Amino acid sequence: QVQPVESGGGLVQPGGSLRLSCAASIRSFRAYNMGWYRQAPGNQRELVATITVGGNTNYEDSVKGRFTISRDNAKNTVYLQMNSLKPEDTALYYCNRPSILLPWGQGTQVTVSS
Repeated sequence: QVQPVESGGGLVQPGGSLRLSCAASIRSFRAYNMGWYRQAPGNQRELVATITVGGNTNYEDSVKGRFTISRDNAKNTVYLQMNSLKPEDTALYYCNRPSILLPWGQGTQVTVSS
């Protein structure tokens, strides 16, 4: 299994926005739910957003109304639009397939700081 490749992170001020991308070279990508995870220093990795094969989405409470997950099946890519970012969103962000985990990618660092 090939690990996903995440990109789009960076340093942003509180209230700012970022759009993360994840390329997942898996066969039958469109047949799987996908998710975005994050891990802050000293914390466990947590699932913050999921999108089903049908496009239904679900979010962890702390990001509801601020983050939007989407997918492009033609490009085997998952996106995470993050708005109104807060310092507590600072973490390493990963994407993966919740049902059958792939090898973890390197993630993309998001740092929210003034």
